[in-house]
Amino acid sequence: MEIKNVTIAGGGVLGAQIAYISSFKGYNVTIWGRSEGSIDRVKPRVENIHNIYNSELEMAGSYIGDPKANYPRSFFNSVDDITVESIEELRKSNEDAFANIKYTSDLEEGFKDADLVIEAIAEIPDEKVAFYESIAPILKEDAIIVTNSSTLMPSQFKEYTGREDKYLSLHFANNIHRQNLAEVMRHDTTSDEAFDTVVEFARNIGMYPAVIKKEQPGYILNSILVPLITAGLNLYGGEVADYEDIDMDWKIGTGSPKGPFEIIDTVGITTVINIMSMNPAAKDPDSNLAKALVKLNDRAEKGLKGKETGEGFYKY
Repeated sequence: MEIKNVTIAGGGVLGAQIAYISSFKGYNVTIWGRSEGSIDRVKPRVENIHNIYNSELEMAGSYIGDPKANYPRSFFNSVDDITVESIEELRKSNEDAFANIKYTSDLEEGFKDADLVIEAIAEIPDEKVAFYESIAPILKEDAIIVTNSSTLMPSQFKEYTGREDKYLSLHFANNIHRQNLAEVMRHDTTSDEAFDTVVEFARNIGMYPAVIKKEQPGYILNSILVPLITAGLNLYGGEVADYEDIDMDWKIGTGSPKGPFEIIDTVGITTVINIMSMNPAAKDPDSNLAKALVKLNDRAEKGLKGKETGEGFYKY
């Protein structure tokens, strides 16, 4: 199946990035939001990504011929592809991407022509079920649905999509124009054709498609990342150490560029709250994780939600 029209459901931090890179790579992209308010919130995110891409392309000339260049890997396949001509082509692609993205809160308009739907709504199972059931009657027969869920299994939702064989997971890392990872995970009745089509789509938008052969909670990335964040929150909730020292301890001790609380700010505190709330330990108010979640919720209520709001645990 050839994919031309891509609809992203949800315009949060990752939804906006996925939409933008897809448009940047030449796909016809629509962002669907639940309301006009949702659309109003996503447009500044998209404009910010446009500006980031402009800045990246301003710097790109300095990477020419440098085999050790830390270049945006979704823009170029290798350093050898970075030329004055390719940079100019991408400048045009950036302007076209920004101008051509469509926005709608209408289900029919958003999904009736979609070849690929990328669901990037909140990690709340009931909301995902309601969404899938609402679009099932609208979609074309051969349309594929993927979920960008970071923790939930596709088999949990496949029966609600109306197309089990054309439903699977496509999970992106944050900051995807540089951290160009897309985890592709099937469930037991995903067709080979749908799976291969999504892997090819991931490559076409400049991602490295990490193929996950069977369902795994947390996929690959979050199977490693979530325990790290959970461990940091347990230390924080138990008042073993302040978040600054937890981060510095991890960074100095391992050489990692970010500690768990810097990662929380990058991912977004709201997303972390949703994920951690599913942990059984969060149900026990006396647990360290539950105590940490009280602190996270307090920050979220104050608008300190991470990088996107300019402040989380740290100021940006």
